[in-house]
Amino acid sequence: MRVYLDHNATTPLREEVLEGMLPFLREHFGNPSSAHNFGKRVREAVEEARERVATAIGARPREIIFTSGGTEADNLALFGVTNSPLASKRRKVVTSAIEHPAVIESCKALKKRGFEVVFLPVTPEGVVDLGAAEEAIDENTLLVSLMLANNEIGTLQPVREVAEMAKAKGALVHTDAVQALGKVRVKVEELGVDLASFSSHKLYGPKGVGALYVRTGLRLDPLLHGGHQERRLRPGTENAPGIIGFGLAVELAQEDLDRGMDRRIEALRDRLQRLLLERIPHVVVNGGGPRVPNTLNISFAFVEGEALTLSLDAEGVAVSTGSACSSGSLEPSHVLLALGLPPEVAHGSLRFSLGKDTTQEEVDYAAEAVASVVERLRAFSPLYEDFLRSELDLEQYLLRRKEET
Repeated sequence: MRVYLDHNATTPLREEVLEGMLPFLREHFGNPSSAHNFGKRVREAVEEARERVATAIGARPREIIFTSGGTEADNLALFGVTNSPLASKRRKVVTSAIEHPAVIESCKALKKRGFEVVFLPVTPEGVVDLGAAEEAIDENTLLVSLMLANNEIGTLQPVREVAEMAKAKGALVHTDAVQALGKVRVKVEELGVDLASFSSHKLYGPKGVGALYVRTGLRLDPLLHGGHQERRLRPGTENAPGIIGFGLAVELAQEDLDRGMDRRIEALRDRLQRLLLERIPHVVVNGGGPRVPNTLNISFAFVEGEALTLSLDAEGVAVSTGSACSSGSLEPSHVLLALGLPPEVAHGSLRFSLGKDTTQEEVDYAAEAVASVVERLRAFSPLYEDFLRSELDLEQYLLRRKEET
């Protein structure tokens, strides 16, 4: 059996989305900026997709700027604000310690440019510390960037509450909602944000396309310079087939939510968690706060995450050690370290992310495979043998090791 539990990395393209894209990969090939009928037909479809995305998030179509994906949308938001005249008086950016690398690395670049950057801590449950946020956001704050749903542990962040703090100080607010759209309802007005990033391939659309919501009246400085496309914020010929597919995927994802797809996935996720906790001792569930319904992150002490991933792949189960953008790194996840997890435990973590087509049979098979692989790998671990001899619980043992080193 092959079981795919890595939907936070990417999702399969929906058949309905592919069918909607095909005419624009074949007969409707015109440039949407062209004035003739070949171009007009494509322009109409692009604008229909823009309207679909806007409707889903409660925005106006003109507030949707199509990009190449979530990373570009994040960069356009952060650098679009900090390169604009708005940054002439305010020089502070506030974000969290558990953001996606697209935001973390952008903020590091801003720090090199002379901006003050504050990375807010999170609670052990994986939720931003509101007290720290209130202390950090002041009259010098230009922008607050806080993700809506974490990509590794799935925790939902208090964006609305932080946005209220930011507005009280006159700051702008951006949210990376890439892992939220399609899993939970996202309404930009309710969140109180000025900017929001989205990505198509996280909700069964094509890769290489995303969007940035830009509130009406907000002026950004573009990353690229060229033609008039996307209100001159993203010049260049639009990826029309991708945009059309994205619009369809967003609309279908909203219909899935209306039918209760999120509740079905959440029940399967909770079943997987229960089975793993019943069958495997000495594990830690990461992210105790409210989560998106499809995500489960667990640390298996005394086992290395990469070895777990490769061994499970051999058993037909596809999972991740964390963000797909960081899968080549040997360092423990910055998200898990921010929770206060010891590096020894963080190294043995897996992210399970379920999808709309995941079945109970697949969940049960995956749980059995994980239990078998963990047992097999721990048999080769001298640390695990030492731990069992110590007769200490996991927390006491890790504390003793920390003192010894």
